[in-house]
Amino acid sequence: MRFLWATRGKEWGFRFLRDAGLQDPLSSYDSVFSGYQDSTDLCLRVSGATVLRFLDPLGRRDSAGREIPHEFVIFDPIDAPIETLDEGIARVWPMVADEYAAIWDRPRPMRSSTDS
Repeated sequence: MRFLWATRGKEWGFRFLRDAGLQDPLSSYDSVFSGYQDSTDLCLRVSGATVLRFLDPLGRRDSAGREIPHEFVIFDPIDAPIETLDEGIARVWPMVADEYAAIWDRPRPMRSSTDS
């Protein structure tokens, strides 16, 4: 599955941990999340991609006490379309949960592979 994943950690600011192999992931990210800046939870289809935003399932917070959001833009089709946020979390979070657990409280994240 090819996807963008943007989040922040305990000490590090918002960044892409997966860039889907795109040279300019920010423009793709901006185009699908435009107009949804204030939405905490999000599950929708935009331009053929599935867009998800949800708070950290384990309730982790950054060093300032803010809840940590995870934002995904899924480009490649998966077995079946994601219809709800709960379904999206259940299908996407297990793919990145261990990776995030290993880096969220480091001073800086290590860059992940671009495709998964």
